[in-house]
Amino acid sequence: MPGIRLSVKAIIVREGRLLVLTCRDDEGVWYLLPGGGQQVGETVDQALRRECLEELGCKVRMGPLRFVRDYISRNHEFAATDPDTHQVELMFECDLESEPSFATQPDAMQEGFAWIDVTRLEGCRLYPRILENKLGSAPRSQVLYLGDVN
Repeated sequence: MPGIRLSVKAIIVREGRLLVLTCRDDEGVWYLLPGGGQQVGETVDQALRRECLEELGCKVRMGPLRFVRDYISRNHEFAATDPDTHQVELMFECDLESEPSFATQPDAMQEGFAWIDVTRLEGCRLYPRILENKLGSAPRSQVLYLGDVN
């Protein structure tokens, strides 16, 4: 099994809407928080800024850490196609320093980005799915460990 990958994610909410990446697979459209893997020699802040620039074409300012999750693929629905992934994700509240425009280096299934009303996340195929109810209900004053979830 390869090593554990550290990934950083941006939670960007403006006027009650969450900024997400739009992706597509055989089942249709699904959503992810912008962000990705930290590279060797890069701080968490640098990784988050680089990933948002690549995926959203914008600059962000990293705020407080909000959620931490493990993702161990063999325990979830993608086990058959990706059995050896273990990723730890750090999800930070972020503010935009520039407006999203276009992805310079989109992820493989990324089609673009969208703003989704945070009161309408349930059932919209947002990953990790636990965010559907945690974004609005979890106390913002503490970091919440989500566990090994998808």
